[in-house]
Amino acid sequence: MTESLSTALDAAVAAVRARTALVPDVGLILGSGLGALVDAIEIDARIPYPDIPGFVGSTVSGHAGELIVGRLAGTPVVVMSGRVHLYEGYGIEQVVFPVRVLARLGAPTVVVTNAAGGIHPDHRPEDIMVIRDHINLTGQNPLVGRNDDSLGLRFPDMSEAYDRELADLAHRVAAEAGLSLRDGVYAGLLGPSYETPAEIRMLRTLGADAVGMSTVNEVIALRHMGVRVLGLSCITNLAAGISTAPLSHEEVYAVAQAIRSRLIQLVTKVVEALRR
Repeated sequence: MTESLSTALDAAVAAVRARTALVPDVGLILGSGLGALVDAIEIDARIPYPDIPGFVGSTVSGHAGELIVGRLAGTPVVVMSGRVHLYEGYGIEQVVFPVRVLARLGAPTVVVTNAAGGIHPDHRPEDIMVIRDHINLTGQNPLVGRNDDSLGLRFPDMSEAYDRELADLAHRVAAEAGLSLRDGVYAGLLGPSYETPAEIRMLRTLGADAVGMSTVNEVIALRHMGVRVLGLSCITNLAAGISTAPLSHEEVYAVAQAIRSRLIQLVTKVVEALRR
């Protein structure tokens, strides 16, 4: 199991290295409708997921399914333009494999973005929330099974899954740019159905401020490999029971499009600051 994972990671890295020699300083994961950030990148290589061993294609609209290597604000970056989810029928190892490749490619820091439903009463659509912590309610964990000691510890500490210094940096550069950010806890659920009003009340009681169907297992895998993580949730809708309108992926995608210019500005400034 561990040998096959290491071998698979080596094969994926070799496939990327065959297209570009650029070593990333930062990795970026772009969630639903947030792929426009790619337009700000000076691209060195654009690789469809099916061309990389171990990667699988996304079946969800708004997820391009490409690995982009290039420069953002002069900084070498590797970008997952779209992700895959457990609800698509993929196994947990398939879901986190791409983020493990980001780490193997050399990215010491990864910025994870997602579209999320707002639970906190002060959250509104088009808010950007800095993730301070998460609650994994997917029922899965990517570290189950034999541990590969070359990747990370058997029992990794998750007391600071989202790097405090990176979160503070996001707030600092946002303030300099006149952007407003929220802070909160992200709850990751399996999906693909949206939550019921009763489930949202439960999540609020548990301390969640936003909810989505991704991110938590990716972050566990990244922290297992010693990667620092900044998490950003784009609040695209109010969760069930808070909003009276029916929830839809089309709404999520449309609001993500409205947020994208501010998200691009924020992520670009974070990357610039990391390069200093």
